[in-house]
Amino acid sequence: MLIKNKSGIEIPSSEITPKHIYLNRRTFMKGAAVVTAAGLVAACRPAPPEGHPAAVATQAAQEAAVNIDPTTGAVATATPRVDELGDPWTPYRDVTNYNNYYEFTTDKNDVAKLAQDFQTSPWQVTVGGMVKNPGVYDIDDLRTKFDQEERVYRLRCVEAWSMVIPWMGFPLRKLLEEIEPTSEAKYVRFETLNDPEQMPGLRSPWYSWPYVEGLRIDEAMNDLAILATGLYGEALLPQNGAPVRLVVPWKYGFKSIKSIVKIDLVAEQPTSLWMDAASNEYGFYANVNPNVNHPRWSQANERRIGEIGRRDTLMFNGYEEQVAYLYEGMDLRANF
Repeated sequence: MLIKNKSGIEIPSSEITPKHIYLNRRTFMKGAAVVTAAGLVAACRPAPPEGHPAAVATQAAQEAAVNIDPTTGAVATATPRVDELGDPWTPYRDVTNYNNYYEFTTDKNDVAKLAQDFQTSPWQVTVGGMVKNPGVYDIDDLRTKFDQEERVYRLRCVEAWSMVIPWMGFPLRKLLEEIEPTSEAKYVRFETLNDPEQMPGLRSPWYSWPYVEGLRIDEAMNDLAILATGLYGEALLPQNGAPVRLVVPWKYGFKSIKSIVKIDLVAEQPTSLWMDAASNEYGFYANVNPNVNHPRWSQANERRIGEIGRRDTLMFNGYEEQVAYLYEGMDLRANF
């Protein structure tokens, strides 16, 4: 159901992240203006030079999106690629050049440049904790052991902008079924690579690295939650969380942790990086909810990247039918 825009605080995108983004952590935690879950909302980076791998991939993706015959160059069909609501896919160029990834930089327009040499192979994901079958999975294992599916999902950032992205990956539940959580396990804890040599943003002292996120087991078992290994039919690029990331489309984007190296099943609710940084602004659940504003701006509407104007935000990002049962009886304002 479409949630109509209620009168709320309207803010220019340029004001989402305050200028004093580098305030020290103590001030940050005392409730002064803080850095948000992403950097300034600004224009996208220029296109990469002709012949650059990113440019070749962009061209291929754009041709695929409008079904251009690679031999003749003729447009076979003008049918746009859309999600189940009829919303068109966000252009590949925007998806791969407009990124929140604080391990590299707080400037979303510079992530692609800083991450271009990030090494994603070899790569292993250690899976353990309260499970019967712990293990270490090579990235190739994750790509071949589990059938890869295309999932077109809306991505809603807590900063009130959004995209529509065609991901490749597999349901997280398939991995959980293989490792068999014990009855004591209640949550899934995820951890990102912590490598300051490759990820210059990790040298920032204002966050408790490494990046950590978590889900309840029942959330993780929902079929919508996937481990993504690609987008637009190609392997993930570093700026998008290569080689494997979580995608939870009914939650704000910061829950979809990137470049995962560790997954543990645990009994206690994990403390995520953003909960640790500003618990009054970023809760554990982070469900998209147009009726619960961020302390500094409205969540009732959003700016879809590539569009002019704003659109109403949908409850659970439009996936209410598939996930609302997970939160029956819960106070969604208290459990934000």
